Order: sequence, then structure tokens, then C-alpha cells
Amino acid sequence: MKLKIPTHVGIIMDGNGRWAKQRGLPRTAGHRAGTNATREIVRACGELGISYLTTYVFSAENWGRPTIEVSMLMDLLVEMTRKEIRNLHANNVRLQTIGDLSKLPPKTRNELLLGIDETKDNTGLTLILAISYGGRAEIVNAAKEFAKKAITDPSVVEKLDEQVFSSFMYTRDIPDPELIIRTGGDIRISNFLLWQAAYAELYITDVLWPDFNKNSLIAALEDYSKRDRRFGKVKE
Repeated sequence: MKLKIPTHVGIIMDGNGRWAKQRGLPRTAGHRAGTNATREIVRACGELGISYLTTYVFSAENWGRPTIEVSMLMDLLVEMTRKEIRNLHANNVRLQTIGDLSKLPPKTRNELLLGIDETKDNTGLTLILAISYGGRAEIVNAAKEFAKKAITDPSVVEKLDEQVFSSFMYTRDIPDPELIIRTGGDIRISNFLLWQAAYAELYITDVLWPDFNKNSLIAALEDYSKRDRRFGKVKE
């Protein structure tokens, strides 16, 4: 089968905790194992010609998890950014983030900003980390930004359409995802890219994130390649 390669793939990376529990390990071990899967999938996306990959790293709701787990995740972000940024740069990957970075610990935020700056001129795969991110919060934030614009330029109200509103989103310069993959088997979107996923194809797999690999990604792309994307229309 000839694969149809989407321009933008989003991944809800679920199952780290269950992976660890199955092995009698602490949840933190699952998160660390999940970084290996992330590394492999980033590499595979570049090899396959996918232009944008958005990974759901840390949701706005994840701040409600136990403090020790949140602290470990923030430290792991620092560790992985420092460790991987050289490889990302060498492979022409551009790093970006979406979400409310102001809530991150300064050390974590600064490390991410350094990585973004170092890779900003790269022209290969764009890796977008959704961190402290929530789809509803993004839409509310866009509405606030639009309201501010309307105060100074009331004419913008009459011009408002989906394209104009999209220009106020975190993803204003990023095409909408054609495929969203969720690992771990749960059948929900979990507040991920709510606006952008309006016509994304959904692929759910029972594979837990630490076990998700290039073959798993190809299986998702094979399924995607069979889909008939009509966008609400019919083919004559």
C-alpha cells in the first residue's frame, strides 16, 4: 500500500503510568520510558516526510496531579531538552511549543525557550510540544485577543470568520492536523487541539506510549491512507 503522508500529525501520548504499573515500577519510570518512544517517533516522522508533529506533553489539567509527579515531569523536560536539542538541530528539526508557558517553573521554561531559539531557522520537521496546554483555554485566549483587537479596530468584527479567528490561536502559523493518534486505548480527545481537530482523522490504539514505535506509526498511517476524507461533502 502506498502511504498517504499527512502534513500534520498530532499525538495524545497516553499510557506511561499503566506501562509502569504493569512492570511494578513507579509512574515516573513510565514517563522516562515514554521519552524513548518520543525520540523514535520524531525521527520516524522526519524520515517519512511529515512536516509537523504535535505531541501532547503536559495538559492544563495535569497540574492537578501529585506534586512529586509534576515536579519530576518538569525536571524531565529540562533533561530531555538539554539532551535532545543537539540531535534535533543536527536533523534539521525546528522546536516549537503551544500552551501557557508562564505556568512552568523558570528553569523548564528557559530551557525550552533556548531550544526554540537554537532551532528556529531549521527547515525540516517542526516538532510542537503542547505543554500546559488545553484546547478550551486556547479558544478562550483567542477570544480575549480578538476582543482586544476589536476595541482598537472595530471594523475587525465584520471581518470575523473562521480564518480570521484562527489567526488568534497558538497554532496561527501551523496547518490543522489531518491525523490525531491516541495511544493507550481511551476513546476521547482530552481537550487536545479542539479547534484545529474539526476534521482530523482519529486513530486509537491500545499500544501504551512507551511501546509505540515506528511500526506502530506506520500502522496508523496505513489506516489513515484508507480513509475517505470528504469534509462533509459527497463525491459524485
